[in-house]
Amino acid sequence: MNPSIEDTTQGLQSFLQSGSGSKIVITTHHKPDADALGSSLALYHYFKEMGKDVHVITPTDYPPFLHWMPGNDNVINFEEHPERAEELAMEADAIFCLDFNDLKRINDFGDIVAKSDARKIMIDHHRDPKGFDDHRFWTIETSSTCELIYEYICLNGSEEMIDSDIATCIYCGIMADTGSFRFSSTSSRTHEIAANLLKKGVQPNEIQSRLFDNFGLSRYRLMGYVLHEKLELIPEYNTALVFLTAEELQRFNVQTGDTEGFVNFGLGISGVKLSALIIDRTKLVKMSFRSKGSFPCNELAAKYFNGGGHLNAAGGASHDTLEEVVAKFRAILPEFAEELKKDN
Repeated sequence: MNPSIEDTTQGLQSFLQSGSGSKIVITTHHKPDADALGSSLALYHYFKEMGKDVHVITPTDYPPFLHWMPGNDNVINFEEHPERAEELAMEADAIFCLDFNDLKRINDFGDIVAKSDARKIMIDHHRDPKGFDDHRFWTIETSSTCELIYEYICLNGSEEMIDSDIATCIYCGIMADTGSFRFSSTSSRTHEIAANLLKKGVQPNEIQSRLFDNFGLSRYRLMGYVLHEKLELIPEYNTALVFLTAEELQRFNVQTGDTEGFVNFGLGISGVKLSALIIDRTKLVKMSFRSKGSFPCNELAAKYFNGGGHLNAAGGASHDTLEEVVAKFRAILPEFAEELKKDN
């Protein structure tokens, strides 16, 4: 196991194996990605094998290209079934919070989780946990929350319980969060875990196809528009910027997940150190940031856009208008000029 993992789950397993820990809720951040949903469903299958009464509740919907994952049909969307979700959370003995470290990341469902008397267990790999949890299995030195789920199951002496469904869910999240094993978060342990998952029956080519070759036509039309009309280079700060209005999203009939990965387009341009994607989602303006080398886009997101994340991958949100957010982003770039211009 990765020695950097902060493990405060001592005693939790005995609680879960007792009659007192029979009802479990698993939740993850809003608009779940492959790591969020993969870790949630992997843990779901694990607890089902243990005979638990377990439910996965997502705060919102998530991309259709993730609906194939084993166990997806049993996921409860809080926005669609708020009363059922609240009932389960209030009756739960334990609530596992995966791939987030702040209850604000699960929107209105966070208030319900906070009120529940259930033990809260955070399993996550993002910086600066907010301390709402009773137990914690956490580190920033790992590729994904799915990798942590694998470590958690093995720590409990249950590696033999990892069947093809659990392995597929874990592999899916690892593949996505490592960028198909090309990001710097990929370690020798990541590859070791991936190899072990292959022995459990995982089909990497099928997962790759389902994750990255499974979109609607609207995404590709939007992609062409973004590349031709919207991708802007700010050369004096080695920065790329894309911003999209609510009208443009409507024009291209954008669905949940259609802009996945668009923030990475800018990093493909020679010399670019920081890439930003800013989108008017009507209720909020949402931002995604990606960087190369040592540039801390998580610090930029936290300082100016109510966000955070990893060194090279972060996000934020604002109640300001799209025009105000874009202007603010341009205005703060001089503050980071030295870091954006230096070689790594």
